[in-house]
Amino acid sequence: MTISKSVHTGSASVEAAEGPATHADGAVFMDGEYLPIAEAKVSILDYGFTRSDTTYDVVHVWNGSFFRLEDHLDRFFRSLGKAQMSLPHDRDAVREILIECVRRTGLRDAYVAMLCTRGLPVTRRDGSRDPRHAINRFYAYAIPFIWIATPEQRERGMHMVISGVPRTAAASVDPTIKNYNWRDMVGGLFEAFDRGAETVVMLDPEGHVNEGPGFNVFAVIDDEVVTPESGVLEGITRMSVMDLCQEIEVPTRFAKISADELLEADEIFIASTAGGVMPVTRINGRILGTGAPGPMTRRLTDLYWAKHDQGWHATPIDYG
Repeated sequence: MTISKSVHTGSASVEAAEGPATHADGAVFMDGEYLPIAEAKVSILDYGFTRSDTTYDVVHVWNGSFFRLEDHLDRFFRSLGKAQMSLPHDRDAVREILIECVRRTGLRDAYVAMLCTRGLPVTRRDGSRDPRHAINRFYAYAIPFIWIATPEQRERGMHMVISGVPRTAAASVDPTIKNYNWRDMVGGLFEAFDRGAETVVMLDPEGHVNEGPGFNVFAVIDDEVVTPESGVLEGITRMSVMDLCQEIEVPTRFAKISADELLEADEIFIASTAGGVMPVTRINGRILGTGAPGPMTRRLTDLYWAKHDQGWHATPIDYG
C-alpha cells in the first residue's frame, strides 16, 4: 500500500507518494494532483495554446540528480516576471513538485519541465482579449531523458545548415523568456531537411549567428570558444560551457558572429539541456576539419559528463 504525505506548495497542499514508482512512463502535476503523463491536457481555449502565450523551463536529471536545478528555477521565475505571469506556488513548492514528479516515475535520467500558460480568460462571452483577465495555469512533468541528437549524430557530428529564414527579432519576442514561438525555427528545420542536413542555425535580422531549435551555438576560432553575445536564450548549458572553459583555461568570448565566420570556424558545437555538448562536423555542405568532432569539442563533451559523474551542481533526489 502507498503511504502519502502532504507537501506545502506555497498556497495549497498536494499529495506526495512514498514507495515504488507509480508513473514509469512519465508524471505530470496539474490542478493540484499528480497523474500519469498520458492524462496531461491543456484546454483548447487556453491562451498558451491559441496564442503561444506561455513560458517554461526544462531541467534534466542525470544519475538520479538534477543538474543546476537552482539556475533553472532562477531563469523560470525571471521569465514569469518578464512575461507578467504568476504562479499559485512559491519557489520552494515548485522545487518540491519537480522532485515529486521525478520520484513518481522512478527515472534516474529524466527531462523535467515546468511551465506557465496565460490560461483562460475569466469570462469569454464579451470577446475581451485583455491578457490581464486570464487566470495563469501551472504545469510540471517528468519524462524519460530526451536527446536532440541521435547516438550516431553525437558520435560523428551533426550536419547543419545556416537558414535563410531569419530569427524573429529579439525586440519582438524576447528570447531570454523561454518560449514556444518556434514558427521561424520550424521553417528553418524544413529548409535543413530539404537541403539534406539534420539541423539548422538561424541568423538574426541583422545577419549575425543566433541560435537553433533548442540549442545555443559555439564556434572555435583560433583556439578561442565564441558564442553569440545577445538576442538568444541565455542557456544554462551555455553557461556551463563557459564555466568549463574557464576551468581548463580556454579563452572564451561573447560576440557577434557573422555567417562567414561560422562557415570558416575550426570547430562548431551546440549546447542544450537535452544532450549537453554536441558536435557539428558539416555546415552548408562544408566538412569541418577531418570530418570528425574536433579536439576542443571532444574535450568539453567529455569534461561536461565527467563533471556530472562527480556531482557538479547536483541536487540528489530521494526516491524513497
